[in-house]
Amino acid sequence: MPEFIKDVLILLRPRFLSFKNPLLSANSKKDFSRNLVMGAAGLFFWIGIFIISYRTLKYFRRIEGLGDILIFKLLSMLVLTSFSLLIFSSILTSLSKLYLSRDLELVHSMPVSGNRIFAARWIESTADSSWMVIIYILPVFVALGIINKAGFFFYLNTALVLLSLSFISSGISSVLVMATVFIIPAGRMKSILLFFGFTLFLTLFLVFRLLKPEQLVDPDVFSTVVVYLDTLKAPSSPLLPSTWAYDSINESLSGSMQSSLFHSAISWSFVAVILFINILIADMIYFKGFSKTQTASSRVFKYKYSDFPFTGLLPGASRAFVVKEIKTFFRDQAQWSQLLLIGALVIIYIYNFSVLPLEKAPIKTIYLQNLLSFLNMGLCLFVLTAIAGRFAYPAVSSEREAFWLVKASPVKIRTILWIKFFIYLFPLLILSEILIVATNIILKVEAFMMVLSFITVFLVVPGIVSIGIGFGAAYPDFKSENPAQSVTSFGGLMFMMLCAGYIMAVIVLEAGPVYSIFMAALHERSMTILQWIWIVVSFSMVVVIGMFAIFFPMRFGEKGLSKVLP
Repeated sequence: MPEFIKDVLILLRPRFLSFKNPLLSANSKKDFSRNLVMGAAGLFFWIGIFIISYRTLKYFRRIEGLGDILIFKLLSMLVLTSFSLLIFSSILTSLSKLYLSRDLELVHSMPVSGNRIFAARWIESTADSSWMVIIYILPVFVALGIINKAGFFFYLNTALVLLSLSFISSGISSVLVMATVFIIPAGRMKSILLFFGFTLFLTLFLVFRLLKPEQLVDPDVFSTVVVYLDTLKAPSSPLLPSTWAYDSINESLSGSMQSSLFHSAISWSFVAVILFINILIADMIYFKGFSKTQTASSRVFKYKYSDFPFTGLLPGASRAFVVKEIKTFFRDQAQWSQLLLIGALVIIYIYNFSVLPLEKAPIKTIYLQNLLSFLNMGLCLFVLTAIAGRFAYPAVSSEREAFWLVKASPVKIRTILWIKFFIYLFPLLILSEILIVATNIILKVEAFMMVLSFITVFLVVPGIVSIGIGFGAAYPDFKSENPAQSVTSFGGLMFMMLCAGYIMAVIVLEAGPVYSIFMAALHERSMTILQWIWIVVSFSMVVVIGMFAIFFPMRFGEKGLSKVLP
C-alpha cells in the first residue's frame, strides 16, 4: 500500500509543480497581477451569490408556516442539482483525463502499473470537475448557516459532505466511462456524450420552462401553489448519495451532531467502496480501453472544396484559410453540437417574453413595453457576449500546435484575424437581430423602438466580436486541452469586462435621448434645439465608440499574436 501511494504521488507531482513554477518564473509578477485580477473578479461573484442567497433565504424565513419547508426543499433541490452537475462534469472530465489527454502516451510508457496511473488521473479528474461547482454553492450554505445561527460544526460538516459527494460522483462517472470506452472508442464516445448530453439538458430545460413556474407568483393560481407546497414534504430516495448529503447537512443545521455524523459516515463509506470498485475495474479493462482510443475518430460532416462556392471571390491563400476555418468548425463535434444549445436558448429567450404578465403590472403598458424593449437590448447583447466568449474568443487558440503552420503561411496575421472576424460576425449578427426583433414584436413596441433596437444591435455586435477575436489573439492558449476553456483565463476575463463596459456605455448614451424622444412623441410636443443637439451628439458617440471597438481590438490582437513564437 505505501508503494501504491508513493507511485500515485509521483504521478501527481507534475500537477503540483504546475502551481508552484509560475511563482518562480521570470513572468511571476505579470502572472501574479493577472491572478489577482481574476481572483478579485471571482471573489466579487462569490460575494454576489452570497448576498442574493442570504436575502432570498431571509425572505423565505419570514413566511409563516411555509418558510422552513421552502428553505429545506430548496436545499434538497440544490444538493440534488449539484450532484447531477458533478456527475455530468465528471463524465466529460474523466473521459478527457483517462483517455484523451495528450501526455497519456508518455505516462503509459513509464514502468508503472495501469491501476496506479488510473488512481492519479482519477484524483486529477475529481479536482478538475468539482472545484468550481463546490466553491460556488458554498455561499448558499454559508448564508443558510448565518440565518439559522449554526455553529462551526455545520460549516465543517458541510464542506466534508460536499467533498464526499465530489468523490462519489467522480467514482460513478469513471466506472461508467471505463465500461463504455471498453466497448466504444473514446473519440467516438465523446461525440456521443456531447450530443446526448446537450439533448438531455435541452429537453429537461424546455420541459421545466413550459411548466410556467412564473405562475407561482400569480395570485389567481394560489390554490394550486398550496397543493404544490403540500407535496414539498415528500421525502427523497434514501438510495441517492445526494440524500445522504442533504440529511447530514440538515441534521447538522438543527444541532443533531450524532445523526449528522451517521449520514456523513454513510457517504464516506460509499466513497471507499466506489474507490475499491474503480481500482478493481481499472486493473481489468483500463489499459485495454486506452489502447482502443488510439484510432482516428470519424467525422460527422464531410465537405469537398467545391462546397463553398462563395469563397471564389477571395484570393487563393485567403480562400483556402476560409475553407479551413469552416471545415475545422464542423469537424469538431464539441463546437457544432452546441448549436443545439444556442437554438434552444433562443426559443426559451423569446418564450419568456411571450408569457410576461404586462397587463397586471402597476405601470402603464405602453411605458412598460418600451422600457422592456430598451432594457432588452442590453440583455440581448450580454447573451451575445456569452456566446461570443464560447466561439469567437477561442478562435485563435483553436489553432493549437498548428499555429506555426498558420504563421508560416502566405496570409498575413491581420488577414487571418479579419477572416475569423467575418466568419463569426454574420452568424452572431443574425442571431442577435432575430432575438431583438422577435421580442419586440411580442412586446408590441413602437416603430421608433423597433428601428432603434435593430440599428443599435447592428452597430454593437461587430464590436463584441472584434473584442473577442482581438483579445483571444493577444492572449492565446495553444496548449490547452480544450481551447474553449481559454475564456476563463486573464484575457477571457478582460474580454468579458470590456464587452460589459462597452454595452453599458451604449445603453447609458442612448437612455437619455431615447427617453426624451419617447416622451415628446407620447405627449405630442416638439423638442428643443438643445435636445436635438444632445440626441445627435449621443448617437454620434455611440457610432464612434462602435468603430473604435471594431478596429482597436483587432490591432491589439495583431500586435500580440505577432510576438508569439510558432
